[in-house]
Amino acid sequence: MPARTLPRRAFLEFLGIGIASVLVAQCFPLKQKKEPKISWKPIPPSDLDRLELAVGYRYELLIRWNDPISAYDHFGFNNDFMAFIPLDRNQLNDGFLWVNHEYPDARFISGYFRQNDTKKTREQVDKELYEVGGTVLRVRLEHHKWHVVKDDPLNRRLHGLTEIPFNWNEPIAGSRSAIGTVGNCAGGVTPWGTFLTCEENYDLFYGERDFESGKRITYDGDFEWHQYYDYPPEHYGWVVEVDPRTGAAQKHVALGRCAHECATVKELPDGRVVVYTGDDANDQCLYKFISSTPSSLSEGVLYVANLDEGRWIPIDHAQQALLQKHFRNQTETLIRLREAAHLLGGTSLDRPEDIDINPVNGDVLVTLTNNLSRGNYTGSILKIIEKDGKYDALEFRSETFLTGGPETGFACPDNMAFDPAGNLWFTSDISGAVMNNEDYPQYLPFKNNSLFVVPIKGDQAGQVIRIANAPTGAEFTGPLFSPDGKSLFLSVQHPGENTPSPDQVNSHWPDGGNSIPKPAVVVIYGDFTV
Repeated sequence: MPARTLPRRAFLEFLGIGIASVLVAQCFPLKQKKEPKISWKPIPPSDLDRLELAVGYRYELLIRWNDPISAYDHFGFNNDFMAFIPLDRNQLNDGFLWVNHEYPDARFISGYFRQNDTKKTREQVDKELYEVGGTVLRVRLEHHKWHVVKDDPLNRRLHGLTEIPFNWNEPIAGSRSAIGTVGNCAGGVTPWGTFLTCEENYDLFYGERDFESGKRITYDGDFEWHQYYDYPPEHYGWVVEVDPRTGAAQKHVALGRCAHECATVKELPDGRVVVYTGDDANDQCLYKFISSTPSSLSEGVLYVANLDEGRWIPIDHAQQALLQKHFRNQTETLIRLREAAHLLGGTSLDRPEDIDINPVNGDVLVTLTNNLSRGNYTGSILKIIEKDGKYDALEFRSETFLTGGPETGFACPDNMAFDPAGNLWFTSDISGAVMNNEDYPQYLPFKNNSLFVVPIKGDQAGQVIRIANAPTGAEFTGPLFSPDGKSLFLSVQHPGENTPSPDQVNSHWPDGGNSIPKPAVVVIYGDFTV
């Protein structure tokens, strides 16, 4: 499919090209070039079981599921978000790579197959508990190639059996700590050198608590862990901070409890931080936390966005009489964040997922993946413009930047990243249940999930250009540029997602032959700032 073009004037106005953008760009670590010398060559959609790349790019496997990272641990399942922190700020080619592991697939991990109509065993659940959470890897660039430093003492795992304390002034569901971190989707990086990982679809692991009756609610098709482990549902659905040097972790209650997709951090001039996060579910909300003291994720106020009025509404039990009528205190309010946000007038959105900040003009971008219940099959990307360009402002403007569909050539935007030149890169997340499925003709033109770029300048400015196609059933997640901008780390998650049975897999990526599919991290090499 040829690249699709946005109205050029509208796109350049979005980017803020002009004198104002030149002044803003001086504040960002962008790689400035006069004009592109070559053009991106888009590739057509594909339904083949291979990772396809545009001309000028190549990829190499960095690590796959079950690869050993030490004498005791191996790389977890369904890798997602990634982030990099240099080991030394003066040496950017050696550091920590954090990788999320979102959810297990029992068919490959423990041999359990639901259609057999048998109950999952404790042993099978224990295997799955280990595969989620996240991995800290020591990675290094040598001879123009990134690799994992094998058996490095800094390599470690956090998983479903790791005890993690709450950063809060009172217990959560009777405990000061939780067992494990689950549903780890996207995340962020703090200015003080730690990773943030977000617990998304937490209710599929230990259920949810009915607010009125207090009874646990479970769901058809969940992971059945609650059959053997009676961990409180309230212990999951948080943003978790991880120190890569020690492995110490904590769950941040002040950021609220929901299906967090990401936690994008912006440091203010006075050292305080703003954290943007979205609740990845149909008709849920967009949030931001503004700290009241420097370098804090516990002291401050959480806000929900009202797009119709262009304002951030404080979710503060002490100052909101409406919250006082429904919740006993701030702790209960944050545990029941969804209910609180809607009570206060938070805008229902179409699965707010990843959030990133444009380094050219400072606008906040939010991917809204889709909302089938409202007939929105292809999703969009939302733009938030904070008042006076201040991230701690309580007023903003919003508008749609990109809308998915045949005209723009993409559907279901998910994770985003900006390269050093300010070009926008994003992945798609078409569910395996509807991908290449004739019962869902809305998705047939797009075929497999893909990686796209929207150039910032040159003749291709504003075009949506397909750069890579994922293998059968997979999605690309967690795009991450290396500090020099010459490499792109990319997760290939759940290849073979709709495999009919363990003996009839529909993907053999990445090992080929008769192998089972394995989630993996690849590194793409090429010119990303053409």
